[in-house]
Amino acid sequence: MKKWIFLTLFIALNYACKEKKTPKFKLLIKIPTAGNTWVKKKDSLTLNSIITKKGVVNWSNNILRTYFFIHKPTEISLGINLENHTKKTRLSVSFNGEKKKELKLNSSDSSKVFINNYKIKKAGYHYLDIENISKNTPLNIQNILVGISDKKNIDFSRDDFYWSHRGPSTHLNYQIPKEINNIQYYYSEINVPKKNDVIGTFYMANGFQYGYFGIQVNSKSERRILFSVWSPYKTDNPNSIPKDFRIQLLKKGEGVTTGKFGNEGSGGQSYKVFNWKPNIDYKFLLKAEPFKDNTTNFTAYFYDPELSKWYLIASFKRPKTQEYLKRFHGFLECFIPKQGSIERKANYTNQWVYNSDGWHEINSFKFSADNTARKKNRLDYSGGITNNAFYLRAFGFFNDNTKIGSLFTKDKTNKPPQINFKELD
Repeated sequence: MKKWIFLTLFIALNYACKEKKTPKFKLLIKIPTAGNTWVKKKDSLTLNSIITKKGVVNWSNNILRTYFFIHKPTEISLGINLENHTKKTRLSVSFNGEKKKELKLNSSDSSKVFINNYKIKKAGYHYLDIENISKNTPLNIQNILVGISDKKNIDFSRDDFYWSHRGPSTHLNYQIPKEINNIQYYYSEINVPKKNDVIGTFYMANGFQYGYFGIQVNSKSERRILFSVWSPYKTDNPNSIPKDFRIQLLKKGEGVTTGKFGNEGSGGQSYKVFNWKPNIDYKFLLKAEPFKDNTTNFTAYFYDPELSKWYLIASFKRPKTQEYLKRFHGFLECFIPKQGSIERKANYTNQWVYNSDGWHEINSFKFSADNTARKKNRLDYSGGITNNAFYLRAFGFFNDNTKIGSLFTKDKTNKPPQINFKELD
């Protein structure tokens, strides 16, 4: 009888210990929900008013998903900072989509709530999902708490939360031999694969020392071809630019809207609403004409392969400038934060420059990314070569990334563009 009682008590105690686990590691790392958490709706992630600079506030409905990056296999302990919980508060949590665990809280419980210990077998992005089962009790969650043996093994957004939600912008910095100078024309092509034409994306084809030229998805119903030139006067307010520093519009194409832009430097902007499509190679041509009066004209043309037609977008005169084209680059950017959870890719193909010696093919680029990537706030970025074309890929919390500064070289095609410049003018 005594043996049976002892065995029963042992089993009960063992079961209780399993149920009431304690953190294997102290929950010392705080992942701010302000910059690392998304609202999960059906099969997509978005942002809404409950994600604030102070974290998640007044949360009652929907599932919260928080991402962080682990560099090598390890074990971790997870918890949360919780406010406003009562004796009726119940949460459902799961890690990486695994079996859900229910947390029943009391009003007397600490604001620091332990969830569970987990083994991580693979490096890359991992996520914690939390659902508020007691939907009539709005809660605040400031941080997801992590315990880990090596603090350097984990990365997440620690600051710049607006930019972290937008995700890392990636860049192609084209490598052109120094002996190729006085470049008058810059030609390139872009192909956006199907399902990669995501709202809030700028696929920039022809970047140069004083501006950029590419295509955007602005909304469900509108897409644009965009061409902008910065003023030599440094300001984010275009209205403060002195008259002799202003970008002057010389001409524009049919259906093109022109004006000023600010908040990222200032200058002249032009765009044409154009329903470009995925999986089609679109062509971009940029021209520079420097003059002795210390001005340079920059002119952009866009080619529609479906109509076999070049469109003039706009021609701008930039004062205080007497230069040919330089610093050739392209980039992939998300400009709507709530879209920063959606992966996208673009292929940058067939780059050429033209001077008095004729066409010169570009077949090499150095990969780079913005501060969001460099600060390791987001690590879902990559670039390289596929099917002898350059590509950029970013967003979506994928696991592989490309080392910033990596150099890529593809085979030359030796097939220069066939363009009659006189017909353009």
